[in-house]
Amino acid sequence: MNQPPISLSQASCQDDYDPNSMSVEAARTLIHRFLKPVEGYEQVSIRQGLNRILAKEIISPLDVPAHVNSAMDGYAVRHADLDAKTPASLHVIGSSFAGHPYSAAVSAGECVRIMTGGVMPKGTDTVVIQEKVRLEGSHITVGTAPKKGDNVREKGEDLRQGQVVLASGHMIRPADLGLLASLGINEIRVFRRLRVAFFSTGDELRSIGTPLEEGQIYDSNRYTLYGMLKRLDVDILDMGVVEDAPKALEEALIEASTCADVILTSGGVSVGEADFIRDLLQKLGEVVFWKIAMKPGRPLAYGKIGPAHFFGLPGNPVSVMVTFYQFVQQAIKVLMGQTNLAAPPTFRLPCLSPLKKAPGRTEFQRGILVQDDQGNWAVQATGAQGSGILRSMSDANCFIILPEAQGHVAAGDMVEIQLLEGIV
Repeated sequence: MNQPPISLSQASCQDDYDPNSMSVEAARTLIHRFLKPVEGYEQVSIRQGLNRILAKEIISPLDVPAHVNSAMDGYAVRHADLDAKTPASLHVIGSSFAGHPYSAAVSAGECVRIMTGGVMPKGTDTVVIQEKVRLEGSHITVGTAPKKGDNVREKGEDLRQGQVVLASGHMIRPADLGLLASLGINEIRVFRRLRVAFFSTGDELRSIGTPLEEGQIYDSNRYTLYGMLKRLDVDILDMGVVEDAPKALEEALIEASTCADVILTSGGVSVGEADFIRDLLQKLGEVVFWKIAMKPGRPLAYGKIGPAHFFGLPGNPVSVMVTFYQFVQQAIKVLMGQTNLAAPPTFRLPCLSPLKKAPGRTEFQRGILVQDDQGNWAVQATGAQGSGILRSMSDANCFIILPEAQGHVAAGDMVEIQLLEGIV
């Protein structure tokens, strides 16, 4: 059962609350307690609804299938005309194709040629597939009698009129578009798009296309953030690079809080002399925590500025992506209105690479799945695991998750794996 949002004062009373360094699971749980879906809805066509979140359940206006029909190509027969021991000869009196039913009733000793999707003629109750009959002129011979009702799809077998088809909070996927179309539904009610604003901090950062001077680097974080947000189908506001100055940062945070539901920053949340974000967050809103016992990504701040949720991500490129996937992405989905969210699945595999790991924090090392000649799967590290090595994320197709109590990993040890495809 979902718990209601809580206040900062309530959070600080929890036994496991530590704003200086929280476990990964405690941080996830605490963030979730502050979340509720955005208010506001839109009516959109089903094609525009792909990847949107339903704000109103869909009730089936009709039975699916709408009529009893054939599941195979063959002959619609009266099961009473068949004999389990003796071949039966039946007279073919017509045909029933999808969209062109046979309108007359079928009497004893008669049958109708029927194709997949064709309406079952009156009086028939079973379909003998065409491979099981011998056709001679206008008669067929049925050798082995099928069971009564074989190869027949009943009316409402898939959906009943009045049945809940899709629940509120469901994210519309490609199969859902076809399902809605099959019900004759053209428009759906969805939650409005979530608005996410983000900016980078750091006087050393420059936008691409600008010549670099000594000590300067190109800002990559805004591009990875844009890519990760784009996949979530949210409205994106890129506020660029904000200088490491309290006044500039305060103005940017206030502006973002007036136009966005979620604010993301990269950099400025550690304990460095020029790291002002945490202090500004305490001034403008509330801080829930700002450090997590994890690597990479320990300096992660979470709080609120007015109604906007704030995530202060680390400045290192890998840390930005790891913290986004492990914390921000699920939070955004909840705020979008999505329900019944399950954690991305994990599984265990042997690790071909020895891994260095100090107990006391959860680590998300980058890995590559490999398969041997016998089809057995294993994982190996991408190489150096520094939080500034963005190529490790580009090369990786999974995270190697090493729990807090875990120490060094020897080659061949079993480790927990989380595939990137599926969470990205």
